[in-house]
Amino acid sequence: MKKNSKIYIADHKGFLGEAVFRTLRAKGYKNILLRARKELDLKNQRQVDSFFKQAKPEYVFMAHQKSGGIAANMKSPADFFYENAVTEMNVIHSSAQSGVKKLLIFGASCIYPKNTSQPIKESSIFSGAVEETSEAYAMAKIAGIEMCKAYETQHGLSFVAVVPATAYGPGAHGDPENSHVLTALIDRFKKSTTQREDVITVWGSGKPLREFIYIEDLANACVFLMESKSASGVINVGSGEEISIKNLALLIKEVMGFKGKITFDKTKPDGAHRKFLDSTKIRRLGWKPHIKLKEGIRKTWRKF
Repeated sequence: MKKNSKIYIADHKGFLGEAVFRTLRAKGYKNILLRARKELDLKNQRQVDSFFKQAKPEYVFMAHQKSGGIAANMKSPADFFYENAVTEMNVIHSSAQSGVKKLLIFGASCIYPKNTSQPIKESSIFSGAVEETSEAYAMAKIAGIEMCKAYETQHGLSFVAVVPATAYGPGAHGDPENSHVLTALIDRFKKSTTQREDVITVWGSGKPLREFIYIEDLANACVFLMESKSASGVINVGSGEEISIKNLALLIKEVMGFKGKITFDKTKPDGAHRKFLDSTKIRRLGWKPHIKLKEGIRKTWRKF
């Protein structure tokens, strides 16, 4: 990308899009195309086509997505499948038709089989069944990646599909019942501290292992991959740090200074036992993360 290249960020007000926008601006990119959701409905193919024909973006960050934790995925699988699949398909199609030079879309670690070998390599897609609690979301994300491959073959669309570890950081806060686990835990600890409660209840056994990546690291990786001439296809972006849900809860407790007790509700699902990404591919390209988990939690809590 050149500093004056036309760059479109889909959903620049969202958690991912806003971080990408900040990173691009910090690196000197000024010709950034922005459209609020009320201005451009990405579920409407006609609106998307019209925008791409008029604005003619050269590079596209498809940051728009509907995501959430286990509770949200189990409650609204149709919503997760529909919004992610339709918006991806519309943007991918219009990108190819309008001659976009490079498209970056987001996958998710749940696209990989629940029983695959660890750390998870990009090549393991389709090697087994995905975890049931996030199946609809995973299938929508897989469809987007496969559509990119098809459009690359038939129309020459250059793309990179980023598969990140679970992102967290300032701006990710929301409903603690529907957020991803790290964000949900911070929400719950904050609520308990404010209301002077002395018990925090965590879903599941606390045994599953997870990998998290600070949002600024992820955004930096995305811009790096868009700038790289060698980056293409599916690429994992992880922090290289793995932690159990139990130890995560204890770490957040320490950072936030919570004095109460943590309990685990084993009647609730754990989700996949382990999701640890093999990020060798992006490391070989020259990128690495900078924010360790404890530091990232501190930064998130300070901004909360």
